[in-house]
Amino acid sequence: MKRIMLSHGDGGQLTQDLIEQVFQMLLQDAVLHEQNDAALLPARSGHMAVSTDSFVIQPLEFPGGDIGKLAVAGTVNDLAVSGSVPAYLTAGFILEEGLELAVLRRVVQSLANTAMQAGVRIIAGDTKVIERGNCGGMMINTTGIGFVEVPGRIGLRNIQPGDRVVINGGIAEHAVAILAERAGLEFASDFRSDCRPLNLVIDQLLGRFHTVRFMRDPTRGGVATSLTEIARSTGLDIVMDEEHIPIQPEVQGALEMMGMDPLYMANEGKVLLFVSEEESAGLVRCLRAIPGNEMAAEIGTVRAGRGRLLLRTAIGGTRELGMMTGTPLPRIC
Repeated sequence: MKRIMLSHGDGGQLTQDLIEQVFQMLLQDAVLHEQNDAALLPARSGHMAVSTDSFVIQPLEFPGGDIGKLAVAGTVNDLAVSGSVPAYLTAGFILEEGLELAVLRRVVQSLANTAMQAGVRIIAGDTKVIERGNCGGMMINTTGIGFVEVPGRIGLRNIQPGDRVVINGGIAEHAVAILAERAGLEFASDFRSDCRPLNLVIDQLLGRFHTVRFMRDPTRGGVATSLTEIARSTGLDIVMDEEHIPIQPEVQGALEMMGMDPLYMANEGKVLLFVSEEESAGLVRCLRAIPGNEMAAEIGTVRAGRGRLLLRTAIGGTRELGMMTGTPLPRIC
């Protein structure tokens, strides 16, 4: 059998074969192998963080990643920026009739590899099969559980005037990789998504820098949408310096050619950190010393105001930015 059939989702022998020959074989977790209706986990004291996300990206495989890697990294990063230590994930697969089993195996293997890289366990899962032509091959939902060691350390209410905004690398890399791949551009292979789990990087930072107030991963809507949300929620102004925002020249050039603003493009391996002025420079130096974060930079300042995101342009002017409107990039994550 080389393709998914509707009968793979009917709960019978083919369903069992799919579970055993793909998911159990590749995910390799003792809790999954028990095939109980719920995973029984040891209880811990303190606070838990829970996050869930669904992934519908097209194409399923792209330079720098695939929907399996993205499904782990996306939920792990949501947990990590909340200040928790990610520990467990569940994974639900919606498979389309006709999907090649080889593609499914690659995606599940990638999901397993990324979970191992992030140090999290896949402890529960589900699979459904739907008719051909309804989901673009595959959709995945992941729910993550993390444990919070210091409740309240990371939170919007902690942000103060004078704090700095730091990002761990160049923006818009995920979006431009997907755009170029979809369009079949000759230079598509020049771009790679930044998709990756950030929890181990964040753990290093929180262990060394004690005035990290808040974090956010700027996925859909990009840096501008994330910072606008934060400014509006806190009532503080955030002033970004255009000249300090890191972006690879080839990414900038490709987006200019396509008429896209990189500030509103999705990222899948970036984190915005709000940190005190005193620790900002050290945080940037620390990030740059960690492989994959060499373009880290301080990109903005928090000040008292009216909840606006302001961009100080390269020519010395200032303009207000807002939320992304419309859907310039459907199924980007």
